[in-house]
Amino acid sequence: MTQPPLQAGTDVRMTPEVETTSSQPGSGGAIPPRVSIWEDFLDIFYEPSAVFARREGGSVWIPTLVVTALIGTFFVVNSGIIDPIMEAEFRRTMAANARSGGSQLSAADLERGRQFAVTFGKFMGIVTIPILIVLMGLTLWLVGKLVGAKQSARAAIVVAAYAYMPKALEAVLSSVQGLLIDTSTLDGRFRMSFGIGRFLDPDITAPALLAFLGRVDVFTLWVTVLLAIGLSVTGKIPRSQAALAAALVWIVGALPSVLPALMQG
Repeated sequence: MTQPPLQAGTDVRMTPEVETTSSQPGSGGAIPPRVSIWEDFLDIFYEPSAVFARREGGSVWIPTLVVTALIGTFFVVNSGIIDPIMEAEFRRTMAANARSGGSQLSAADLERGRQFAVTFGKFMGIVTIPILIVLMGLTLWLVGKLVGAKQSARAAIVVAAYAYMPKALEAVLSSVQGLLIDTSTLDGRFRMSFGIGRFLDPDITAPALLAFLGRVDVFTLWVTVLLAIGLSVTGKIPRSQAALAAALVWIVGALPSVLPALMQG
């Protein structure tokens, strides 16, 4: 329709156009607010889907190193709590070796072995964290293929790194436990856990059964649930399929402990 001619003296003001689309071409809505990567380590506890969605293509190293630093710090802090437990595990292993007909060691050799086991255990407890994260991520990626996930190996490792955060909370609670109980009376590594293994006597429970049931604890299951959520988000599959894959990852994770225990028992 033709606009009517302007009359002389009319005050003409240009009205700015209202932008009705997002500044991102092709987007269907407003740009989501930027979230600091440091917030992810809190959000993962109560908004994991959002964390996995926004960090799917993000850095592998930042979450891996942050989680390693957190757990490693508490691992060192908790060394006084862990040492008696590691010594108990060492004595149990030596006793099992003797029963199976292994070589008999002198008291001096046993003491050197004990000191090495405790010292090496502290070192490896920190070093193995990033290795476990990578292996867990690759396992999730491979198992995800069985259920039709469209997840990249990189995204799977990112999921594994963030999913391991509950283990940092477990380390904090272990410190609290150390202040409340006498850890020198504990006779096995699962006595500090938050699951079935805590209530099993390691001296009378079959080692393989103890290793398997020891993984039925709050924090290991929490990690498994986060793996399922992360696989569902980054692999673009239903939660039911992702849960099946995460359960398989849990079983695979039990093998390094169960298989040696079967050979020992």
